[in-house]
Amino acid sequence: MPITADLLSTAARNAWAISPLGEGVEQYDGLPAAVLSDAPHRRLVRFDRSTTAPAPRPVLLVPPLAVSARCFDLRPGQSLAAHLLDAGRAAYLVDYGRITFADRAMGFETWVDDILPTAIHAVLADHAAGGEEADGVDLVGWSLGGTLALLAAAAHPTLPIASLTAFGTPIDYTRIPAVQPLVVADRLLGTRAVTAPTAALGGVPRHLVRASYRAMAPRRELTKAVHLAKNILDTEALARTGAVDDFIGEMPGYPGRAYHQIHTRLMVRNELASGVVHLSRKRAVRLADVRTSVLFVGSDTDTIANEPAVRAGVDVVPGARYAAADGLSHLGLVAGPRAAEVSWPLLDAFLGQDHAALGDRS
Repeated sequence: MPITADLLSTAARNAWAISPLGEGVEQYDGLPAAVLSDAPHRRLVRFDRSTTAPAPRPVLLVPPLAVSARCFDLRPGQSLAAHLLDAGRAAYLVDYGRITFADRAMGFETWVDDILPTAIHAVLADHAAGGEEADGVDLVGWSLGGTLALLAAAAHPTLPIASLTAFGTPIDYTRIPAVQPLVVADRLLGTRAVTAPTAALGGVPRHLVRASYRAMAPRRELTKAVHLAKNILDTEALARTGAVDDFIGEMPGYPGRAYHQIHTRLMVRNELASGVVHLSRKRAVRLADVRTSVLFVGSDTDTIANEPAVRAGVDVVPGARYAAADGLSHLGLVAGPRAAEVSWPLLDAFLGQDHAALGDRS
């Protein structure tokens, strides 16, 4: 390709935009949304639709802990929320906001018994206020968001949940190599010793969460400079990279109790794979109590929640199904540039089914 003045101008403009002094090659403020409630750690929004056509059941997007809620609305072309709107669906999002030391007592129970049930009922009420009656809400969770949704559905079988889709939600943690060093350390040193630092800090600080997420994709981090240089003329590629960097940079922390439960219940004891999760010594949640249709979506190239760990969900959740979205990364399952052709159609097909006619228990 001959070097022209236009190419040199584009390269210079992009180089400045991605530099520490630049503002990025793309500024995205997110989809227009109406805030339905703004209580701490449970901000509920409804994404605005451009059409007034009646929507089927509303969809509630459930993000994981310690992750920015923008995972469902990353950028143009990589927004699951926009995809749902384009399909004529009503899309809602619950946002947990920033997690600090003051939130260290928040555990799974906070989401299972309060945040998610409250959001589900509020979504149905708002949907009905718009003149669109529905028999339940379709939950769509990513990663630990799927875990929280599953636990809520199991703990409260009468919740009006029409269906549940879990993207990249690990069930069998023994299948995840990155988790095993923590399991070994726990067995050698004891849980108290391993979790002492997070207990003292009130959880996992946001800076450590961001560093850990980057460490899970070492190839991306090591080759990012080369990638940016090779694509200095490709504004779209630079925008995708910038969006992921901004997403990682906005990650909040884990609250102390929730992280302790993740470590002990999910990682060390692998309780999800057993089908019974002990929220406390006196309370157990059984996945066999889930009374709605469940779809697990995983990928053979997901390095955070690999395919065997996700597929294990069909062994413990009655009637659950697994769908492969191979070739996608963990974030790529919900917000990758290929999600629109690989993983989102799986969700579309699942949401389009008549779950009541499939014989779901209610």
